[in-house]
Amino acid sequence: MDLDELQEQTFARATSVTRGSYPPERRLSGEFLTGYLDRRVFGVATSTRPDGRPHAAMTSYVRRGATFWMPTAAGSVRERNVRNEPWLVLVVTEGDRSEHVVVIVEGPCSVVAKPDVPSDVATTASGEWVAVWLRLDAARLISYAAEGL
Repeated sequence: MDLDELQEQTFARATSVTRGSYPPERRLSGEFLTGYLDRRVFGVATSTRPDGRPHAAMTSYVRRGATFWMPTAAGSVRERNVRNEPWLVLVVTEGDRSEHVVVIVEGPCSVVAKPDVPSDVATTASGEWVAVWLRLDAARLISYAAEGL
């Protein structure tokens, strides 16, 4: 599924409050949406701790279609959280006030061993700290670009 279609499905199921907060004329679409996500390198990933508390941390990511790959250190809080509650939210944003953009992606997430990561993804992160990758399969996507853009 492409990201435009996913976003349309997300808003079709969204509450009126969410639809009002992210009006159609402010949503990213098509090449702008994919171009924005592909030129960005970092976002904030949020997961859920076993006791229900949220956990947020900066992460790099690589997008392949509607799948987002994030390198992770072995034993990290995020890895443990995903193993316990396999759902993740990724927020990619930039700018302030009348010049901000945000894309929020959420969906099921799994921990993938380094040897099982596609080679074109694995080569984007280096260092011995990369022990596993998190694979976020986007199930929902919403976006917004301020009027100044």
